[in-house]
Amino acid sequence: MEWFVKLLQNPESVAHIVILYALVISLGVKLGRWKIGGKNGIAFGVTWVLFVGIIVGHICTKWLYADPVAAVSYQGHIIHVIKELGLILFVYCIGLQVGPSFFETFKSGGLGMNMLTASLVMLNVLVMLGLYFLGDMAGIFSHPGDKGNLPMMVGVMYGAVTNTPGLGAATGVLKDMMGDAAPVIANGYACAYPLGVVGIILATLSIKMLTKVSYEKELADIRQSEENNPHATPKHLVIKVTNTAVVGRSLEELHQFLNRQFVVTRCIKPQTDEIFVPNRETQLEVGMCIHLVCAEDEAESLASLIGEVTDGTWSDDTEGTDYVSKRLVITKPEINGKTLGKLHVSSIYGVNVTRITRNGMELFAARDLRLQVGDRILVTGREKNIERFKNVVGAHVKHLDHPNVGAIFFGILIGVIVGQIPLSIPGVSMPVKLGLAGGPLVVSILIGAFGYRYKINTYTSTSANLMLREVGLILFLSSVGIQAGASFWDTITQGDGIHYVWMGFLITVIPILICGLYGRLKMKLNYFTLMGLIAGSNTDPPALAFANAAAGNNAPAVGYSTVYPLAMFLRILMAQLVLLFFMA
Repeated sequence: MEWFVKLLQNPESVAHIVILYALVISLGVKLGRWKIGGKNGIAFGVTWVLFVGIIVGHICTKWLYADPVAAVSYQGHIIHVIKELGLILFVYCIGLQVGPSFFETFKSGGLGMNMLTASLVMLNVLVMLGLYFLGDMAGIFSHPGDKGNLPMMVGVMYGAVTNTPGLGAATGVLKDMMGDAAPVIANGYACAYPLGVVGIILATLSIKMLTKVSYEKELADIRQSEENNPHATPKHLVIKVTNTAVVGRSLEELHQFLNRQFVVTRCIKPQTDEIFVPNRETQLEVGMCIHLVCAEDEAESLASLIGEVTDGTWSDDTEGTDYVSKRLVITKPEINGKTLGKLHVSSIYGVNVTRITRNGMELFAARDLRLQVGDRILVTGREKNIERFKNVVGAHVKHLDHPNVGAIFFGILIGVIVGQIPLSIPGVSMPVKLGLAGGPLVVSILIGAFGYRYKINTYTSTSANLMLREVGLILFLSSVGIQAGASFWDTITQGDGIHYVWMGFLITVIPILICGLYGRLKMKLNYFTLMGLIAGSNTDPPALAFANAAAGNNAPAVGYSTVYPLAMFLRILMAQLVLLFFMA
């Protein structure tokens, strides 16, 4: 076994470094499935990779390496490259996921929720700075007046809010500013993270007790709001044309006359009872029956304007005709970003698109809705016409099984370049850069939102996106842990580790209580939606899992997804601004 012992003790061996990563990642992922508190308890997930990395890094530097200083110096560059690559993959895939909905979240009620999230992020920074200055004046830190204390507190803040990309952004800025003299802020992150996860949930429960929330009442309020404000989900109607004001008008003229979005999928002629698929030039006749699909909250008004709702229904496969309904998948890149109106689906191909499913959400097929690769569309018409339209959109599902690797790394290329552009800010002596985390994140969000305008195919299957994202995250966390392991024990026993724990808890709890009470008492947010907002503002999946279990509905997920994109962007940006403003 001498060869094996040498392998473990040789830090210059590539095999040794690969073994380190494989051990840390496999063991960390396994422990991440363990739930504290039983089946419905709290799981730290892949963050266990960080903790295992710290332990392995500590063991290697204290007992395995003959010359720990030389070993750390040799491995430093390799681990740094792996760490940054992992972070770039993680934030870029996050940006692609949230990009299509990033700007939509600022509309209507989402604007207020995002402003509350921005306030919570700023309060985290203010509480952190307050604790830093007070602690420095009170002599709590081991080295009062040392500029190295502020970066450590930034690491504590990101552990307190459980945000790993922000830690990566802060680490990158410190590397640019201080080089090898930069403190290992991952130690502060690791000290604050466990109570950060617990603190988010405890603060959320405290808001429930302080505002005397009743789960039953909150559920009833959600049901009532859904009844009073139905979403724009598809509604099917069979309407008999009786209103003389619309008789003789084509369907295109009817759209303009009524100024509402709807799709007529089938018609029955009043004289012959013949079923046919209409196009935009089809004219309405008295007694004609039309099968109409519209938004749920438009159904009643459309029916009264056209005629009267009948009890007749048509199945998707009408007996005696070749009329069918089929689901097709958009796979051709040239369709990406085109609206249904520009495709002239009914007039050219003789079919109608009635519903669109995107990322598990069902959308109404409005004429101005832009299609995306990966959309699943429900098409109605005669089978031969559907087959013709199928060749237009692609419908080759196997094409989506292969991730668009070239487009992903082209976006990363642009993101890294953008991240290195120096930006001058008044009052800051050094130029600000988005860095290796912020640049790819901004570019991926923009590509996800507007890539279709430049014929960029941004589609990545959910499994491929998740795989790349998880691989990037665990590479980053394991690298951070292995590097931090050499000094973590000293931070706890001889440094300020104990102070970082309780300071991190305050950074977690105080902003959540302030913003949570404001959102509940002033903004009148539903408590389940507020739970999701708090979890999204801290980009914390364990808190979302807890909220989903408590609510039993999708309200927390809606709140989480509404604020998550902005929260992630601000968390990454604030890390750099704080360090550059106070340390440049």
